[in-house]
Order: sequence, then structure tokens, then C-alpha cells
Amino acid sequence: MAPKKPLCLPALLLPLLTLLLPQAGTRSFVVDRENDRFLLDGAPFRYVSGSLHYFRVPRVLWADRLFKMRMSGLNAVQFYVPWNYHEPQPGVYNFNGSRDLFAFLNEASLANLLVILRPGPYICAEWDMGGLPAWLLQKPDIHLRTSDPAFLAAVDSWFKVLLPKLYPWLYHNGGNIISIQVENEYGSYRACDFSYMRHLAGLFRALLGDRILLFTTDGPEGLKCGSLQGLYTTVDFGPADNMTKIFGLLREYEPHGPLVNSEYYTGWLDYWGQNHSTRSVLAVTKGLESMLKLGASVNMYMFHGGTNFGYWNGADEKGRFLPITTSYDYDAPISEAGDPTPKLFALRNVISEFQEIPLGPLPPPSPKMTLGPLTLQLDGDLLAFLDFLCPQGPISSILPMSFEAVKQDRGFVLYRTYLTYTVSEPTQFWVPNNGVHDRAYVMVDGVFQGVLERNMKHQLFLMGKEGARLDILLENMGRLSFGSNSSDFKGLLEPPVLGQTVLSRWLMFPLKIDKLVKRWFPLQLKKRSHPQVPSGPTFYSTKFPILGEGGDTFLSLPGWTKGQVWINGFNLGRYWTKRGPQETLYVPRPLLFSRGALNKITLLELENVPPQPQVQFLDRPILNSTLHKTYIYSLSADTQGASEPMELSGH
Repeated sequence: MAPKKPLCLPALLLPLLTLLLPQAGTRSFVVDRENDRFLLDGAPFRYVSGSLHYFRVPRVLWADRLFKMRMSGLNAVQFYVPWNYHEPQPGVYNFNGSRDLFAFLNEASLANLLVILRPGPYICAEWDMGGLPAWLLQKPDIHLRTSDPAFLAAVDSWFKVLLPKLYPWLYHNGGNIISIQVENEYGSYRACDFSYMRHLAGLFRALLGDRILLFTTDGPEGLKCGSLQGLYTTVDFGPADNMTKIFGLLREYEPHGPLVNSEYYTGWLDYWGQNHSTRSVLAVTKGLESMLKLGASVNMYMFHGGTNFGYWNGADEKGRFLPITTSYDYDAPISEAGDPTPKLFALRNVISEFQEIPLGPLPPPSPKMTLGPLTLQLDGDLLAFLDFLCPQGPISSILPMSFEAVKQDRGFVLYRTYLTYTVSEPTQFWVPNNGVHDRAYVMVDGVFQGVLERNMKHQLFLMGKEGARLDILLENMGRLSFGSNSSDFKGLLEPPVLGQTVLSRWLMFPLKIDKLVKRWFPLQLKKRSHPQVPSGPTFYSTKFPILGEGGDTFLSLPGWTKGQVWINGFNLGRYWTKRGPQETLYVPRPLLFSRGALNKITLLELENVPPQPQVQFLDRPILNSTLHKTYIYSLSADTQGASEPMELSGH
């Protein structure tokens, strides 16, 4: 484990204690191939681990979640390192606050958990662009996850910063990292570039040395392209899969050594518009018991899911573009709010049959709070704040430019042009080649006209006089995170067409909405008349006190359509009440001021405001309320229908 302060023991006992403790030079975690097991400091060892992502949990709650994992009987925690979370711009690094992964390693050490680390460079994790930085796409012809020199140069630069920082945390150096994954499910990627994998393996060895165990993880269909000689091969699968068949296949690639399931699925992710995913307690516990009886080491993905705060969710492409919800509850043993579930207690019972678990009860669920309803006040439509949202002014171009070209990684860009002739009859407005990535909110002279959506809704009908202002607010709904991970450019990727006219002469406004919400609201706008029920992108807010200590809570937005919400300047994430399944957003207690201090909630509603612009705080989540099915548009005869089961991806 990471070095700790010595205990205050009598001086005579300290030399004896020093002799008893394993020294850094004698610590080891290795594969015993003769006996198909791991050895920890020379003794037989099997890990029962769980996944937790520090980037999905507020830092102040890390210790609580890790303690609950240890008390559940786990002896290790597995987590990713998202490159884009730590290098927001080339050569600019951030390991502060919630990005201090070394503080997280220390918290894991204090919880007596070993660490299985997955630094990528690609992680999937249902995270934006699978953890790869969007600024890579400023080179439009880059080939991600291959031996393309442009990609390798960026990877090398990043790992030469990250890996030396991790070196002191390796188990044999006195830290708690027992193994490190190279890449992530590479066999699910179309490239199958062994030169790339060999390059990564060599880089890890050069920077971390020969003693750390390096491994790969793939689904059973990905072992051919994902495994590499010299890296320990592991597999991933869920309760519904054929364990005997998959472990048999694994033995073709790793004939000797311990069996390892690096991702045993306790639940599953959610997409907007699908039902909330669940996995039964019985199925999950039976599968774990079967693997432990074989002597396998297992990591449960996820043990605690957390939340895709802000704009960090990823997306999948399965017949259509499927962005992932703000909640990453995952139906995991520890809920999104950090509470033990029946699944946790059942898994704990299974684990106790195979190894000792810590004595003592698990902490009870955290206190929950209800509040409201609260009525929000209209601050003004988004266009009224344009000078504050884009103080540097717009970028001009004959044709529209992508988010990447204007260096806007996530969030929103406003595209503006003016009609060069009068359109007196409703006329088709569309973007060729599915060129809206991902949702476009269309306005003529400030009046909301409707939405275009990637793969889903391809045209509107517009009218306007010569010189009318056409504004299109483009929302990046999250970049593709799984599998093919083709370069997922955002914005208007083709020039829009009105009737027979290709529209040109565009102004692009990259919007800094988070900065406005955090620093500048409220602003005094000129008094002007507002429609009774505004529509289109509009800001609402209110302030409210919490009497007493408060607690965790869940923000409910009944009647609101879609948008983004901030509490006390913190970007809580996306809501999409009209589409579901998620209808509440988790609000951790540390985000709120208690004892009568004023809290501020700000909403950017993108489409339609309810007649009563109110919100409520509930004491329980609503994660499965997919009621509206009319948004499904037929793409082609062979496109998967809304009622058919979705193929499950890996991570």
C-alpha cells in the first residue's frame, strides 16, 4: 500500500514492527503459471474487485464509496484514467481537485484496497470519446487507436507525463497498484493493428519497468486482435453468458495462469429513450459464485456507477446514434447515491463463502431530502446573452465549421446566417448526409421553429423575409465511446439547404455557458416583452434555502422537455424528461448549502417550457419512465425497431 504515517507506538516496538511489515523490495504480485493462480508477496492470492470511477463521483465522497466497497468484501478496486479529463488542451495537464487521481489512489490505500489500473489511452467507459481528447480531431484525417504517427505522438506525450507519476504507486514500490491494463478491449476495434499494441506495450515497459503485471481485456470475440504476447490475457462477460465456453476460449490464449474476468457485469448502461437496464440479483450472484468456485479472479463492473456530470457522457452507434444518460447508476450494488442495495448484500454473502470479509455493518443509506415545488423565473432566451456567452465574438466562414475546427470540445455552438431572399411559403430546410451532429435547435428572427436530430429527424419547413436571421444552436450530445469509435465530429458537418439553396456565409459562436452560469448571472437585460410560454433555448433560475442539514436529493423536472441544469454553478448534467428513461438528476448533498443559506438552480431549457415552470427535489430517483415513443423515426427497412432488444456492447 502507499506509505502511511507511522503509528504512535513505543520506541521499542517500532523496530519489531518494521521487521514484520513487508518491505517495498520484497513486495510482489506475479502470475504462478504452474498452479494457475496469482501470488501476492509469495502467497496464493485471488482478487475480488469492483469498478468505481473517480471521475463520476465528487471527490468529497470518494472515501465513503471505497469504504463501502471494502466492507462488502472486496480486496481491490479497478478504475480507468480518462485522458481527456486530465489533458484538456495539448500539453495542458490537470490533476487538481476531482481530477487528483493520486488522492484517489491514497483513499483506496486507506480503505485497504489494492488497485487494478486501466489508463487506456482509450477506455470506452461510456465516457465522451472513450476518454480520448477531442482536440485530437483538430487533425481531421487522424486514425485513432492505430500506429498513425500523429496519434502515437500524442499518446507518447501523454503517457510520458502520466506513467512516471504512477511509478511510485506500483505495488513493488510500496504502492497499491498490482496490475495495469494496456489499451481497452482493442479486439472490438476494426483496426486490429498489432504494431500499435506492441508500441503501447513497449512504452509501458520503458516507463514502468519489468516488474508490474501488464494485461489486456477483451470480450470473447475480441481475443484474437486484443491479446498480445507478453501481456496477460483476461476476458469479460456477464451473468447471461456461457462461462465454461468463454473461459475455455480464454485458455486458448492463456493456457496457464489464473482465470480472470476483468468485467463481470452487475448491471448495464442506459440510453436516452430506452428502458432503464437491470440485472437480477439471482443471476449476478450465481455467476459470481460459479467463477469463484473455479478459483477465478473477478472484477465486478460496475460496483458503484456514479454520474455523468456536465457533458461527459459518451454515446453508441447501433443503427442510430444513442447518447448515454446522465445517470450511470448501472443497477450496481452501490446505487448512484452511494447506498447499499439488496444486490450488494447478496454479493457480500457469496464473497464471504470464499474469503474473509471485514467485520462490522455496512453504513446505512445516506439521509435524503425533499423540497419544493419551486417556481423558476425567466432570465431570458439564450440569444439575449450572446455577447456574454461568446465575448470574443464569432468566427466567420463561407461554410459552417465543426466544433473541432473552432476548438469547442463539448457543449454548444451557435451557427448564424441571414436569408438572401424572401421565403414566403413553408420551404424544406435540411442538412445533407445526416450532417447534424447531434441536435439542432432552429430559430428564425429569434422565434423557435423546431429541432433536427442526428439519425432521427432530418427536415423542417421554414419561412422568412430577405435578411431574416437564421440561428441554429448545435448541441454535442456526447462522442461515440464504444467499439468502432470512428472520429465523431460535432456540429454542422454539411452546409444546410433551404429549398434549392445551399446556405453560406456563416458566423460560429462557441458558447461558454458554464462560465456564464458560474460567474455572470444574474445579468440585467433590457426590459422587453416575453411570450407567455417561451419556447426555444431559454434560461430559467431561482434561489432557495435549505433549513437544517439537508441531504442527498433527486431533482425532478416535471413537464420540462430537454436541457442542462446547474446547481450553485456546478453542471449537474443533461435532463431529457420527455424522452426518459431518467426523470430525476442525482444531487449530492455536498453541492448544496444548508442551514438557510441560499442555493441557486439554473436551467437551460432547449425546447419547450411547461406552463408552470417548476421543479421539485425528491427523496428517491426515477430512472425508468420511458413513456414517449413517438420520437422514433424509421430509417430503413432493416433498421432496428424501438421494440426490439438492443445488442449489448462492452466497455
